Amino acid sequence: MMRGFSRGIIAAGLVAATSAMVRPNVVPPKTETIVFAGGCFWGIQSVFQHVKGVISATSGYAGGTKDKPDYEEVSSGTTGHAESVRVVFDPSQVSLNDLFKVFFTVAHDPTQLNRQGPDVGTQYRSAIFYVTDEQKTAADAYIAQLTASHAYPKKIVTEVAKLNKFYRAEDYHQNYAELHPDQPYIAINDAPKVANLKKSYPQFFTDKLAAYE
Repeated sequence: MMRGFSRGIIAAGLVAATSAMVRPNVVPPKTETIVFAGGCFWGIQSVFQHVKGVISATSGYAGGTKDKPDYEEVSSGTTGHAESVRVVFDPSQVSLNDLFKVFFTVAHDPTQLNRQGPDVGTQYRSAIFYVTDEQKTAADAYIAQLTASHAYPKKIVTEVAKLNKFYRAEDYHQNYAELHPDQPYIAINDAPKVANLKKSYPQFFTDKLAAYE
């Protein structure tokens, strides 16, 4: 399986680097949670960490059948899980549709089937894992709107499925892009997404990073 610049080699031995992240203890009383998947979770997490109103963005695994999977198992493509990011947000500051806008136009390409850029396999598929029926309705409506407006030259292949379980990824995957901005994979594949967010949606962008849980 093609993986571009080897993420497995890059990630090994970097576990200790995540200890620098400061996690706030105060969470707004009303939050919502939704999970996004769209390729490598390093980039998806980094994008949503820079969105105003996002309380936390945590890398992990969702959508599969394997209980408590680890990175190597998910990377094999045999667990059914996708590399995913759990987003906890304050709906009084950012709407669900705003998050969809970021997801579909900045975070990934929703027309790539079972891949994203150099990363290939079902673990890199495009997906929205909803928590509530209202989120499912909103996601289906948003995709229908994009399809009707011919926003993309190809068919949108984003899966919309109920979140059964989210498994937090290993510590060394958390906040990875922010901790390793000069690492080639990040510089080529992920940093441009954050730059695009800042340029295209300055109203959503913040330099103050959301935490991870």
